[in-house]
Amino acid sequence: MRIGELVTPALLVDADAFEHNLATMALALPGARLRPHVKAHKCTALAQRQAGKGHRSFTCATIREVEGMAAAGLGDDLLLANEVLDATRLGRLDARVTLAVDSLQTIEAAVKGGVKEVVIDVNVGLPRCGCPPDNAGQLAEMARSRGLTVRGVMGYEGHAVGLDDRALRQELVAASMELLVKAHTAVGGDIISAGATGSYDINTWANEIQAGSYALMDTAYAKLGLPFKQALSVLATVISASTDGYAVANCGLKALAMDHGKPDIADGSTVLIVSDEHITFVPETSAAIGDQVRVLPAHVDPTVAYHQQMHVVRGDEVLESWEVDLRGW
Repeated sequence: MRIGELVTPALLVDADAFEHNLATMALALPGARLRPHVKAHKCTALAQRQAGKGHRSFTCATIREVEGMAAAGLGDDLLLANEVLDATRLGRLDARVTLAVDSLQTIEAAVKGGVKEVVIDVNVGLPRCGCPPDNAGQLAEMARSRGLTVRGVMGYEGHAVGLDDRALRQELVAASMELLVKAHTAVGGDIISAGATGSYDINTWANEIQAGSYALMDTAYAKLGLPFKQALSVLATVISASTDGYAVANCGLKALAMDHGKPDIADGSTVLIVSDEHITFVPETSAAIGDQVRVLPAHVDPTVAYHQQMHVVRGDEVLESWEVDLRGW
């Protein structure tokens, strides 16, 4: 199949850029040093490729992701890096599942759901989930008193990982990890889990990094000068061309995420506006009705979640089509 035969908007993965990204990360963080985050791609076929590079422990964001990974034979070591109040679906899985907890209620949910292992989720500066660092040891004691194995700690320096200023990124990551390492001293266990694509080469305090976006990449992370290539794009078709010099393609808010800013277009065209079903742009040279453009999303994770399939391509040839089978909750 050629990409011109795809129904647009269609999610594309450049095969060569994707392979470069996997190989680059495998060299930088081999084996258990990386716990890839599947929320970035929600695709077990892609996860199988990551496992083939030696990364067989994974991070998940939803119960559905954990279930899908287990069903695909990728359940060696799955961390649900999120709090849940009903863990019964997790306890039934034939997989090693570790659950993040940050309160007595989430500890009790793990016990009631039959989950055996947890990590203490610590707030290291991002105002989201996680207990205060000084409370981590007490929570670990509570978890152990209820028969749970506490594997260690996790924390996410999400307020730092996307900063353009590398020096500031390093400074904030260091401050966050100082809190996490202190909490780990009180908690114990083998795991200090943290990090992301934006801090994969900065965060030397964590012994496993939860990077996910590196495999496909987006324009927000591309601004950081990382050694990963833009593999992901959304193929769109020009459906209107104005005499005023702009064109419109059929790729809008329902096909790509805008929370990290406007997308780019691969040929250097200027994006004007994005609406529900349309992207309006000024072509770099010219654009005729029926032409196809590749739109580069600013945020890979929610963009992928809008699509049912991703198509692995080389040039204009479609090599494979993978189901985005971990969508939903």
